[in-house]
Amino acid sequence: VPFLGWLQIVIYCLYVEASGLGFNYIGTEQTPGDVGWKPPLLSGFDGEAKTKKLNAEIANGRLAMMAIIG
Repeated sequence: VPFLGWLQIVIYCLYVEASGLGFNYIGTEQTPGDVGWKPPLLSGFDGEAKTKKLNAEIANGRLAMMAIIG
């Protein structure tokens, strides 16, 4: 990869890292993963249904981590 290609990759990585600095996650009492908007097709869950869906997502993530280990 030529030098200008590496430079472009580094600049893009810096841009992506810096674009997340405006969310003020540190020092606030927000729920992790709550970015202030809801996906249109997945926003109809409240209460126990939401807890069940979140627990299922955590379980799937843990299973995926174990599967990648082997």
